[in-house]
Amino acid sequence: MKYHTAPAAALKALEASARHLSFTRAAGELNVTQSAISHQIKHLEELWDAKLFERRKKGLELTPAGRALAAVVRDFFTRLEDTLETIHHTPDDTVLRVEALPSFAVKWLVPRLQRFREAHGDADVWLSTSMHETVSFDGSDADIAVHMSRGEYPGYDVEFIMNESIFPVCRPRFLETHGAPESPADLVNYPLLLRHHEILTPTWEYWFDTAGVPEDVYVKALSEESHFPDSNMALQAAFDGQGVALARGAHAWDDVGSGRLVRLFPDFECPFNLSYFAISPPGRAEKPLVKAFREWLVAEGRRFCEEYEGCGT
Repeated sequence: MKYHTAPAAALKALEASARHLSFTRAAGELNVTQSAISHQIKHLEELWDAKLFERRKKGLELTPAGRALAAVVRDFFTRLEDTLETIHHTPDDTVLRVEALPSFAVKWLVPRLQRFREAHGDADVWLSTSMHETVSFDGSDADIAVHMSRGEYPGYDVEFIMNESIFPVCRPRFLETHGAPESPADLVNYPLLLRHHEILTPTWEYWFDTAGVPEDVYVKALSEESHFPDSNMALQAAFDGQGVALARGAHAWDDVGSGRLVRLFPDFECPFNLSYFAISPPGRAEKPLVKAFREWLVAEGRRFCEEYEGCGT
């Protein structure tokens, strides 16, 4: 092998640092010193002969190599954990395995999951995440996958959960410093937080086009801003006051409702072209616990859309 395999501790340091874009916060999560994280990253850069981070005044920024390698490392740890759970899992009618997009799981599903547990106290819900563009149960024992699409899953049992909308958000104090934009076109003068992995992700180009902003007005702005590998990281940057993020309703409505984030241009509705669906392999959807969870997802989707405008059912 030309490149040596890195120690697990260094890989964990890279994954946490890439997610937080901060050695200090990564150190806090892993319960080590900031110096230890810095040394681990330096070790990886020397081991792989690749610069992983750029140090900017506003914080860390992943290099192209860092973004690519962090995504591989994150996927490795996710797959390792899922595989270990599978190895040690004994089939049981009270166990329910659910797979979802990371942002949906963290920001929408987990905060509501207690309501399902209260109604089904004997249920043991095992939650995993996946960023795959398509749903496949090959090599997976998931009972339900919650995915974004147009609902085309031939051969699977599919249940519509809810539609989606997108809108720009930022921290309230960010507007105190930068002022509020008066029109969608004004956003080109603000730091925009972008995604470099656009599968299942609404893009700023889509939002600007829907808002009627000419391409020649926004194209230059979108080539000069920070890019993040996933929605959670872009939203975290918005929480930290680094700029304006483009959010999906399921990902950000709770934070908008609590006042942690401000929705810009609330009178402008921009529906996303994908919706959330619950998908199960053939023959599994009618199992009592799987059926109960699918019905619960639909009911929670309806409740969410009744609570927050712009969602749709």
